[in-house]
Amino acid sequence: MEVSAGKVILNVGGIRYETFLSTLQAFPGTKLWSLTEPQANTKYDHDPSTKEFFFDRSGRLFGQVLNYYSTKQLHCPAGVCESAFEEELDFWGITGTHLAPCCCIKLGKRGPQEEVHNIGIVDEQDNAQGLLVQEERSGCQYARWRPKLWDLFEKPHSSKCAMGLAVVSLLFTIAIIIILCEESKGFIKNIIPDHNIIPDHTTESHHDHYYHHFFPSVFSYEVAPYLLHLELFFILCFTAEFFVRIMCCPDLKRFLKNPLNIADLLSLFPVYIELSLARPSQEPHPQEPHPVIRWLGLSRMMYIIKLLKVLRLVETPLMLRVMPYMFKSILREILIFLLIFASEVLFFGTLCFYGEQLSANFKIHFRNIGEAFWWAAITLTTVGYGEIVPISVTGHVIAACTALCGVLTIIVPVPIFLFSFKGCYDAAVIKERRKKKAMQAVTLLS
Repeated sequence: MEVSAGKVILNVGGIRYETFLSTLQAFPGTKLWSLTEPQANTKYDHDPSTKEFFFDRSGRLFGQVLNYYSTKQLHCPAGVCESAFEEELDFWGITGTHLAPCCCIKLGKRGPQEEVHNIGIVDEQDNAQGLLVQEERSGCQYARWRPKLWDLFEKPHSSKCAMGLAVVSLLFTIAIIIILCEESKGFIKNIIPDHNIIPDHTTESHHDHYYHHFFPSVFSYEVAPYLLHLELFFILCFTAEFFVRIMCCPDLKRFLKNPLNIADLLSLFPVYIELSLARPSQEPHPQEPHPVIRWLGLSRMMYIIKLLKVLRLVETPLMLRVMPYMFKSILREILIFLLIFASEVLFFGTLCFYGEQLSANFKIHFRNIGEAFWWAAITLTTVGYGEIVPISVTGHVIAACTALCGVLTIIVPVPIFLFSFKGCYDAAVIKERRKKKAMQAVTLLS
């Protein structure tokens, strides 16, 4: 039977399929469509004796491909990896297709991470559309400039000016972090103790404890004025940038929910508050810092978080985009792990504290049970700073059991993290493939 006849026989992976040539002509440009051409006998593996075409592919998956040509509805067989099914569709040249609603629901239950991964892309498109709608509805000059300003500050790749502005903002952030490091030198330890008054009978092991108990650290604070003024200049620039962005954002509620935007907002206040609390000193020696200033120094860590904006200058790796959704999918397992870890800290800390007290020499390093909890935490995590250690035989046995349980506790969650990350990553890869196929289909149609 020649190919020009009304039917054609396909041998796919040892399974024979017989169908009409008109069925294969449903989707022009695909591999099955090319079997209807006159030169198909020489182009593909054709057996003249059996008058059939042979393809070394999965016969089970091909059944769904052939059904797609007949019914125009694509289904994914149960128990089949969607990634493998996507590769099969690629082989037959089927692009830009969508699964039937029933299979979408089924796959959605197997991999909800893929649906979560779509949210960020849809949101970004909605933001752009929202600005365009506002621009069309309002004819004022301000409404016309809003989309342009939004692209200028939020989309570095939209223009050369936007890229330059993003680079300048990044350089300003690096500069303000350098200023932060210089300002930290303003905290001066202002004490000169007399070592001769420490009792001679104090042992070497208790020398540091005795020293810090009778000579607590006293700090003073003195920062060069030009550092604060230079920091103020950068903060004023960041304030103007944040004001423009918040005025041009299409959705204020969504804008304020972004962690990076929250960090930008909180980073604006420390300098203003510190300058308002600063008062000229008439004494020759540095003064003790205001308590609020110490908290302001801690809040300056937001400058470092602002460095994450460098990801806007380059395409964010798929692995980093998957990480938040991976942690969201295993949040329940993380909470259970933390609960188990806290229980182990309380159990082994209490056990070692009272086990040391029952020792014969009664010389213990744990001054209270809180220090025993701290020792248990660093031992379970296999860090072991060594500043607080058990000294009795009982304490050593308990410490060995604590370290062993810590190793086992840390090992158990690792496979959970790996499998969850692999599932989220595979779902994201499938999403990227579908996006590329859709773009290719639009290109071909255009």
